[in-house]
Amino acid sequence: MSAHGGTAAIRRQPAQVWAVAFACVVAFMGIGLVDPILPAIAESLEATPVETELLFTSYLLVTGLAMLVTSWISSRIGAKATLLIGLALIVVFALLCALSGSVDAIIGFRAGWGLGNALFISTALATIVGSAAGGRGAAIVLYEAALGVGIAVGPLLGGLLGEVSWRGPFFGVVALMAIGFVAVLVLLRGPREQRRPVPLSAPFRALGRPALAILATAAFFYNIGFFILLAFSPFPLGFGALGIGVTFFGWGVALAVTSVWVAPLLLRRFRRSSVMLAVLPLLAVDLAAGGILVADPAALVASIVVGGLLLGVMNTVLTEAVMEATDLPRSVASSAYSAVRFLGGAAAPPLAALLWHAYGATVPYLVAAAAVLLAALTIALGRRALGRIDDREADPAEEGAAVLLGDAT
Repeated sequence: MSAHGGTAAIRRQPAQVWAVAFACVVAFMGIGLVDPILPAIAESLEATPVETELLFTSYLLVTGLAMLVTSWISSRIGAKATLLIGLALIVVFALLCALSGSVDAIIGFRAGWGLGNALFISTALATIVGSAAGGRGAAIVLYEAALGVGIAVGPLLGGLLGEVSWRGPFFGVVALMAIGFVAVLVLLRGPREQRRPVPLSAPFRALGRPALAILATAAFFYNIGFFILLAFSPFPLGFGALGIGVTFFGWGVALAVTSVWVAPLLLRRFRRSSVMLAVLPLLAVDLAAGGILVADPAALVASIVVGGLLLGVMNTVLTEAVMEATDLPRSVASSAYSAVRFLGGAAAPPLAALLWHAYGATVPYLVAAAAVLLAALTIALGRRALGRIDDREADPAEEGAAVLLGDAT
């Protein structure tokens, strides 16, 4: 992706931009922070793997549903208020998770965490782009840096803190997000916002557009594969918290590199639909290989890291396609798409655990591979309705939004 101003522009950003960027790093860290401690939570709280996987389900389900109303909320109360409410909710519910004594309580509190994350992530991009010095390109460079650091460091920090206690990662989020809240509260200033209220029905009407409906359906199946790999893999790996953290640190680095640099290079040479139809079958093969070789930890680690490389490309390309598929406002299209996509992610972790106990550890990965192939079939069958995504090129700000929205989900 073109930096349009380069990394030197990052150093010239005002304090308010740094405040939001820091909060973004922590928000992105939250994607993989819980992953290394899933087996420890199951053991300490005497929870089944299915119950433990519901930590992802409650978080993703509420995040997805909340995405349908975040643009409506922020267009009425303003970006700063939306950011602060989102950060405050994350702090409160992460603290409640850390203090919980049962897996049922953590499942419920993770739902509140998901609401806060939806409010924050959906508003952060517009805020930092509007406040950055040096134009939109400089803002995108900063977002890329925040994304890469957050996605890569989250699982590693979760593993390090998880070696002390499964509560450690939750307390870590509380401390870091509290600092982010104070920084945004004190430093984020600017001219009075021109608010243009978005109708509550806008995301629902958006799903009536054929192109957006096709991409959302493909994303639903794709996210089943994504979250079986992310949320289920800690169990068959058999590692401690640190080992899982290091594994998914590699996954996060791979995902960040391909989403930020490789995907834009591919899109300069190939059509978006062609890239998706090439990468999805490769991802299915990788998932199937992980399932077949699941008894070999080294092979499973390799499958996870290779999966990260492919997921990084798909996240960026698929979400960028959503932004170009219609003439709808980007915020409305991404909200509608994200809601459907998250439903697939919410269903995947407990489904994987159920399949594991019924049929063995190989079957969840084969189901993930089948779901990814269904995503590819959806794109292939609906390609005629997706002509617009291959006819238009995103500008740098739109590419940055694709990276942010794709990897934050």
